[in-house]
Amino acid sequence: MTAFTVALVLVVAAAGLLRWRRPAWYWLAFGVTLAALRVLVRYRSVMDACGLTVPPARWRLALARATNRPIPEPRPPRIRRLRPTSTGLVLRLKLRPGQDVFDIAAASDRLRHSFSMFGVTSREVRSGVVEVRMTGYDVLKRVQMPAETETRAMRVPVALREDGSVHYRDYRAIPHALTLGATESGKSVYQRNLVAGLAPLDVALVGIDCKQGVELFPLARRFSALADSPDTAAELLDALVARMADVYRLIRTQQRITVDVPDAEIAADIWDLPDELRPTPVVVLVDEVAELALYATKEEEKRRDRIITALVRLAQLGRAAGIYLEICGQRFGSELGKGITMLRAQLTGRTAHRLNDETSANMAFGDISPDAVLAAIQIPAEMRGLAIAGDASGGWHRIRAPHTSLRQAVNLCNRYSDMTPDLPELAPFRPTTGSATELVPSVKASLATA
Repeated sequence: MTAFTVALVLVVAAAGLLRWRRPAWYWLAFGVTLAALRVLVRYRSVMDACGLTVPPARWRLALARATNRPIPEPRPPRIRRLRPTSTGLVLRLKLRPGQDVFDIAAASDRLRHSFSMFGVTSREVRSGVVEVRMTGYDVLKRVQMPAETETRAMRVPVALREDGSVHYRDYRAIPHALTLGATESGKSVYQRNLVAGLAPLDVALVGIDCKQGVELFPLARRFSALADSPDTAAELLDALVARMADVYRLIRTQQRITVDVPDAEIAADIWDLPDELRPTPVVVLVDEVAELALYATKEEEKRRDRIITALVRLAQLGRAAGIYLEICGQRFGSELGKGITMLRAQLTGRTAHRLNDETSANMAFGDISPDAVLAAIQIPAEMRGLAIAGDASGGWHRIRAPHTSLRQAVNLCNRYSDMTPDLPELAPFRPTTGSATELVPSVKASLATA
């Protein structure tokens, strides 16, 4: 009896230590079994308390009266599958007649408390079937991406969602995106994860970094073109617009639209072209969009209008030509001038880290969901990297990117530097990768002259 007691105390102590220091290990060792039993035992009573049951059918009531049996109890949604995961449980429910997926979503917070889980989210799989994802611990506190993720052309994993699933940046589904975040909010880390995910793919990276390139130029070996000032950015964007026109001419010549050509051979974008003719897709990363929109003189105002016009053109027409935009900034509001709201309307994907003002949150999510606006301005300062991600469909969720240092991102870009495409239109903007000993004297000389 003494040995059993000692063993039990050791197991309880080990479970408590794991739950404190390694919640993921605790969940896999103890939590998943306890949570599954808790859900199965409490399921009927919890659903009844949350108002997620329906009265029995009339024929069951009539049968009970005719046979003098007890009145049947209200029926909850039927459990079709209970699947444990590395971060929680996935419950697939078949709704009863009269129930709606919004009933489950409205009761998610009550389900979280009743089942003693960390978080509960739901989504409709198909008509009458709802998938409820329950997380057993805070997966965003210490982000660990799964060892295996689904990768395909122009789709990269960049963060982890609050329900334990992977957040992907899919350029084929959402061509253009807006990413906002105040200083020290984790926006740069999110951008590094994006570049790290794109580095192994057959894609050309184009960067515009008006902070003299301090964010993107360390990754220069994987970039086909880089601009470090608004003047260079204007010329680079004009070159991208010209490339877009050339790609459309290529698509038009390959369409061969006649009454005798089958529909499968008609091309409408670069992905319909044969592999040997398909141009390399281009991802344009703008690190600080406000620097491109600000001006102080008449000449700068003309340059600003030229830049914004080019960005709007790329956002409206670039998808079929394989040109995708990633617009990043600390501040994004209508006071940046004409064309900004037009540009915002073309950016389907929205990601907002901690923001200093509600106006930027409204620009990001005001046309998507008021709840997303409220969630974006409530991100605490100590949770760097936490963000709200949504799209024009109205859905949104909390995400957090794993911490990737600049050194790790540089090493990854250097590893895949041989995959950097050489685009003739962007050759004048190809970054030089000289050594530090060659660059430092020139920088010192320019500072001494200033």
